[in-house]
Amino acid sequence: MSRANGAVGIVLAAGSGSRYGMPKVLAENGDWLRRAVAALADGGCDEVIVVLGAAVVEPPAPARAVLAEDWSDGMSASVRAGLAAADGGYAVLHVVDTPDVGADVVARLLTAARKAESGLARATFAGRPGHPVVIAAAHWPAVTASLRGDHGARDFLAARTDVVAVECADLATGADIDTRSG
Repeated sequence: MSRANGAVGIVLAAGSGSRYGMPKVLAENGDWLRRAVAALADGGCDEVIVVLGAAVVEPPAPARAVLAEDWSDGMSASVRAGLAAADGGYAVLHVVDTPDVGADVVARLLTAARKAESGLARATFAGRPGHPVVIAAAHWPAVTASLRGDHGARDFLAARTDVVAVECADLATGADIDTRSG
């Protein structure tokens, strides 16, 4: 696959998980991280980057770690660090705290983004926007310029009318786990 059509998966996992009570990269003894890396690698990403910050761990193969020194600034710091380390035609932004999202969701999104003129695709779950999000490299400078606080790429995506919504509720809930139950 050419670099222009290649994909780099970026796991956003730098936060402290204050509502969860610990950095989510450590959740379930690292199982959430393993699931996120596997979803990206098995879903068609040629490379996987794990953005770390509040907790630093050795990511599972085949991923490599990137440190967001300014992780406490919010998700924007993670997206910025991930995109700066990426090289490829598409970035698949995924979060560590949606453990039921698997390779089938990533593959569906990559297919949609590669077919879309914009190169932009976002998973939706029963119509609710979620993660992962696929962003073609041509948009990375604009995404980076739009990053603020804990919004990640949200502001960039909200300003666009050409983001392909890809329904994935038949594959996963896409539930973002912010607190521990029980």
